[in-house]
Amino acid sequence: MAVSADGWDLVLRGGRVIDPDSGLDAARDVAVAAGRIAAVGTGLTARAAGGDVDVAGEVVTAGFIDLHSHVSDLGGLRLQAMDGVTTALELEAGVTPVAQAYRRAADEGRPINYGFAASWALARMEAVAGLPADASLGAFMARISDPAWQRPAAPAQVGALLARLAEDLAEGALGIGVLLGYAPAASPAEYLRVAGLAAEAGVPTFTHARDLIEMVPATLADGAEEIVRAAAETGAHMHYCHVNSTSQRHIDRVLGLVGRAQAAGSRVTTEAYPYGSGMTGIGAAFLAPERLGERGLSPSSLTYAPTGERVASADRLRELRAADPGGLVIIDLLSEDDPADRALLMRSLTFPGAVVASDAMPLTWTAPPADPQAWPLPPTAFTHPRTAGTFSRALRLLTREGPLTREGPLTMPGPLRLSDALAKCSLEPARLLQDRVPALRGKGRLRPGSDADIVVFDPAAITDQASYSHSTRPSAGIRHVLVNGAFVVRDAEIVANARPGRPVRAEPR
Repeated sequence: MAVSADGWDLVLRGGRVIDPDSGLDAARDVAVAAGRIAAVGTGLTARAAGGDVDVAGEVVTAGFIDLHSHVSDLGGLRLQAMDGVTTALELEAGVTPVAQAYRRAADEGRPINYGFAASWALARMEAVAGLPADASLGAFMARISDPAWQRPAAPAQVGALLARLAEDLAEGALGIGVLLGYAPAASPAEYLRVAGLAAEAGVPTFTHARDLIEMVPATLADGAEEIVRAAAETGAHMHYCHVNSTSQRHIDRVLGLVGRAQAAGSRVTTEAYPYGSGMTGIGAAFLAPERLGERGLSPSSLTYAPTGERVASADRLRELRAADPGGLVIIDLLSEDDPADRALLMRSLTFPGAVVASDAMPLTWTAPPADPQAWPLPPTAFTHPRTAGTFSRALRLLTREGPLTREGPLTMPGPLRLSDALAKCSLEPARLLQDRVPALRGKGRLRPGSDADIVVFDPAAITDQASYSHSTRPSAGIRHVLVNGAFVVRDAEIVANARPGRPVRAEPR
């Protein structure tokens, strides 16, 4: 017998509903009301203006939660929405002061949900180098190469940066982002102090690891061992950011270490994205010409985003680092055309408990920026293809045959069931944060009472379309995306004026 409710805003009718939390995988209707999922069942009928939306033949599931997004510009956020992302969090770099970042995002309005960790790097710039705090990734990128903030800190300076981080945690920061690989002279003792603060607050740290000993034998501590040690010594939840890119061809050793720590009771989690290249500011410490060999790189391993040029020489690299230290570069790390490297990438994605996270990057403009409201994005907008395609690419690779090359048709079978792959995109990121973040308890699930953050896609057609030469092509196969019950993508098109994104904050102790 049909069930109706006058208060429902709309019903997604006849889709294949997958809820990774309950294990539901069956044809169902999903009713939405007041920004939440009101009912999941059969024969549901909406009487409000939104009416019924036929999604037969499509998968209906919880929207994807990206724990590692550096995107704040509207064009980049729209690319992420077109990839099924309903919540994008800036957790690895973080921001400081965090209250300023939340106010700025609320004033701008965002199509998807947002949240921030406190930034160890920005707090360090303030405490160690005397640079003014500014809650933005741009502030970090502008100072990325400044040696003043990278030097060892005096005890009083460590105390000052910890005080700043504690203030941010009191303002609802979701954890502490630690860009340790960008300041290799920072002491292991300082890192343990930061982990201790996180443990006391009951929030994770999100670490870009220090150099691995295989790459830099003289490093102050092996980057993987340092993260595991901090978890064991402080009891903190240590999250290992983009284990694929910082580990490169040492992924198996790093994942083995993490697995042993987990088995011993430490809370260490990992994330990965399905691309062989990275992207960061050209002024990063580890991209100095004299250090490229540590990672098996040369200047030509770098593509400078503002001009699209392969860096031709060490002298050209020095010139770019001096003129534009925050200018973004794509870095060739693993070869997507090499079977052994592809297998490493897949092991980082399929590692038990690993989540999919994009490391999405802001847009770079190769000509004067276009109208920020412009959509589709003009060809002068450039980014790493992971900004547009991480989640669709991961689902394709994890669940069915498909290419894992820069441009070409090489195939490999998908190792996971669709529900398990979806859990890596939604449920597991929510669980990772939900102990201290009440908002995440209502995300990553598709059941009555959960937030109506929903993605509807064709499981046979979902795929990334962005490439290194066409980096802003939106993903294909995603039909609808709802954030807090409002369409931000409808019939595979951006809803231009949709800004239903809400803040995600931790609950301070």
